[in-house]
Amino acid sequence: MSNPTNEIDPGTHPGTYNAADYDRPSVTVDVVIFSLSLDDDDLRVLLMKRQQWPHAGQWALPGGFVQLGESLDQSAARQLQTKAGIDSVYLEQLYTFGDVNRDPRTRVLTIAYFALVPMSAVQIRDDEDSHTAWFSIFDLPALAFDHRAIIDYAYTRLRYKLEYTTVGFDLLPDQFTLTELQRAYQIILREKLDKRNFRRKILQANILEETGDMFREGEGRPAKLYRYLDDAMTEVKTRRLFP
Repeated sequence: MSNPTNEIDPGTHPGTYNAADYDRPSVTVDVVIFSLSLDDDDLRVLLMKRQQWPHAGQWALPGGFVQLGESLDQSAARQLQTKAGIDSVYLEQLYTFGDVNRDPRTRVLTIAYFALVPMSAVQIRDDEDSHTAWFSIFDLPALAFDHRAIIDYAYTRLRYKLEYTTVGFDLLPDQFTLTELQRAYQIILREKLDKRNFRRKILQANILEETGDMFREGEGRPAKLYRYLDDAMTEVKTRRLFP
């Protein structure tokens, strides 16, 4: 019987794809989870101690193999939920790392993501099945696989995004003072920002609103608490605002 649509029947065409003719590398996702520690002006990353070969006993990024029935974003979100107890946070795909020898088990490609969360949002686990801990990205331990390179790439991306987006707000609590906001930028950019200029520019950007609450620390004057406007402009030239 003729084919009125002139479509090729994949079951009979001599060029039919045969999966057995091709090697199939495994695919994983690894997530760089950043958080700020304002108590000691530090930017930290969440690491897990590996329990099994390879690199047993070494620290690594939370991650795992992608399941056949899930997208890459779904897999990254699953890793966040199951290994750090995190849901509904800022999550962005970074880069694909595919060095031939990056994993001694088999050929593995990993899709790196980064997430930005307040430290209070993470469930630190310390039991026989999982051990997680925060580390300063400026003082990391020896890491499994190529995870040091992944963290370095994620940090570079974070600094770059801070130059033109409001991504830094995702590292802060829902309410924060202008001092806390400035410290967040200074920690990530690793440079001192002029207080008066910072406050003037951030308020002129119209991306914050006062909550009506005050925060008192020590014996000083109480400070106003702010929150980020969800519908505000998200593409903010912060490096132009805060040179």
